[in-house]
Amino acid sequence: YPLYKVNTNFNLRYNFAKKHDKDRIMHSDEFTLLNNSFDELWPLTRSITGPGIEQSLEYFSQYMPLKMEKVPTGSQVFDWVVPQEWHFQHAQLKGPGGETICCSDDSNLHVVNYSTPIDVQIELDELQKHLHSLPALPTATPYVTSYYQKAWGFCLSEEKRRELKPGAYHAQIKSSFKDGGVPFSHCTLEGDSDQEILLTSYLCHPSLANNELSGPLTLLALYNRIKLWPKRRYTYRFLFNPETIGSLCFLSRYNQHLQEKLISGLILTCIGGPAKKLRYKESAVGNSLFDKLAQHCSQDKLLIGEPLYTIPFSPLGGSDERQYGSPGFRLPMGQISKSSYGEYDGYHNSLDDKAFMTIESLIESAASTEKFLQYGELCGKPINQSPYGEPQLGPRGLYPNMNAASTRKYSADKTVDGRTQLNHILMSLNKADGDNDLFSIADACQCSVDELIPIILKLENEGLISYIQKAPAQ
Repeated sequence: YPLYKVNTNFNLRYNFAKKHDKDRIMHSDEFTLLNNSFDELWPLTRSITGPGIEQSLEYFSQYMPLKMEKVPTGSQVFDWVVPQEWHFQHAQLKGPGGETICCSDDSNLHVVNYSTPIDVQIELDELQKHLHSLPALPTATPYVTSYYQKAWGFCLSEEKRRELKPGAYHAQIKSSFKDGGVPFSHCTLEGDSDQEILLTSYLCHPSLANNELSGPLTLLALYNRIKLWPKRRYTYRFLFNPETIGSLCFLSRYNQHLQEKLISGLILTCIGGPAKKLRYKESAVGNSLFDKLAQHCSQDKLLIGEPLYTIPFSPLGGSDERQYGSPGFRLPMGQISKSSYGEYDGYHNSLDDKAFMTIESLIESAASTEKFLQYGELCGKPINQSPYGEPQLGPRGLYPNMNAASTRKYSADKTVDGRTQLNHILMSLNKADGDNDLFSIADACQCSVDELIPIILKLENEGLISYIQKAPAQ
């Protein structure tokens, strides 16, 4: 098997042909699945607990073998106490003349999430204390929550709020609180190794597109894509949870497992907007496999489809990477986004809809993230399986069988750069001790990661290296 042809094999296994990208986006089963799933999930009144999020998790379980777990109400989860479930039925605000001001039938953003039940006649001056709008975005309905402090309220556009007339309003919210628990769902795609890559997104916001459904839908797309890979070196865990409390509940049960098995991971959030670049937020660890990979992508040393830039880890904003990166865990979880939170007008309001997000953008993000993960498969720390002296390369077609001045510059297949390739083989085998990743090996070879990958694939196919921690042959 000529060494230089391995690169062709790499392209077939690890990259989509670019000429087919547009057809894949616009005419694929993936587009239909994500588009239909969006429409089914959009109207559900999700929260951090209760029927809405559980219905959403059950929806995804049609397409993924998800196992749902619940941490019971009242449980102490680190510094948090698991709240009661919010069971919401309906909310409506009527004006002095009986006219409907806002109603949850039109949008579940109209009710403050986790509102207590209320059924009162209330004067406008008093009602204003329970109304929420966005003066800077007068047509938008804000998304407002009150998870841990009992309250009630309605959200409406600033335009509508300015039209309110003095008088008695009828405020009615039908909801209740019940003991239950915080749910999360997860499943795995097994690989050659039990070392894990964790891919996760939150599922708790109602009727927001980029800031809610983009992450879970991209997670579904990645599950279907990774399932089709001919080889998985790592095991991939897919996790859906309500933001913050959900990740903490998951960590309360799986922290030890992750400390032992997690190689790297991604939180997917706001990944479907119109921005032209993906953004990678580094893990709190700062030097994880994905941190290094993202740095190479941001420097255009590796191309994953869409351009990518990186920002450092910070606990001052973001999503569940703040929990994974807290001092007690320090797990290597990065975050990937596009049209990121706080960077577009529709963040946490009704302008964040399907037209802003687009299914096409989701699929582009899924394709780029898949390529990122495929690089991650090979950029880890290879292990020499014949480390006691140099392995015999000649019978494997990796070394000239005739050792003479005329043959030393060639490899067995007579490629012109055979000496360079042989040097890369020897350096890779020497550095493949389970401590050096492919980035440092490429530096030692004075070549790019892309140049080194075909050689690593060939050595792996010959059984000379592995990404699995196992005792090498003596």
